[in-house]
Amino acid sequence: MIRNGFAPFVLALAGAAFAHGQGATGKVGVINIQNAIVTTKDGQKAAAELDAKAAPKRKTLESKQNEINSLKDQLQKGSNALSETAKQEIVRNIDTKTKSFNRDMEDAQAEVEQDQQKILQDLGGRMMAVIDKYAKDNGFVLILDVSNPQTPVLFASNAIDVTKDIIDLYDKAAASGATTTSTSGPGSTRPAPGTTAAPRTTTPSPAATKPAVTTTTPAVRPKPGTTTKP
Repeated sequence: MIRNGFAPFVLALAGAAFAHGQGATGKVGVINIQNAIVTTKDGQKAAAELDAKAAPKRKTLESKQNEINSLKDQLQKGSNALSETAKQEIVRNIDTKTKSFNRDMEDAQAEVEQDQQKILQDLGGRMMAVIDKYAKDNGFVLILDVSNPQTPVLFASNAIDVTKDIIDLYDKAAASGATTTSTSGPGSTRPAPGTTAAPRTTTPSPAATKPAVTTTTPAVRPKPGTTTKP
């Protein structure tokens, strides 16, 4: 874990040292970019739309899971009364429906993740434009994203957390129609958030009583300053 985070940490320090060497001085801040994106009004609206889109598939999957559970109950309760042939038929039916259920679950989850990725790319680009403006207007020379649990940042004071400021600024800009997608210019050191694949969620096994295709939001890291990495 230390080895994985060491190189980015060194690069971050080197970048700061280079800026200092060039005579650039200013403030340093941290932001939970994932939390910022999903907390904006646009992010909340997008999450609600994803949930509504996934609802029909979720209902269909729940129905298929109930069919599998019903067959399992039938096999268990009739273990003494059913003939061996009848039992084997139920087992084959359970196996067929289980395979179909798992395929449908994986397809539905993949579609949800694809939709999430599109939203993260869109909102992430707009968010970067807001961060760029905020940094320039407020004299920041470095703003670090601490949303990833593997971030090399071991500790950050709440005093330099700009997440809420960015959320408020984004919502204000969005309301006025001023948000635009940021493009990387000369000297840019990080891509717009949302360019990496959304984390996959584990496909529930057929033994579950109620499957769900959920529109997951990106994992939220505890607010900087409240915990330290072991």
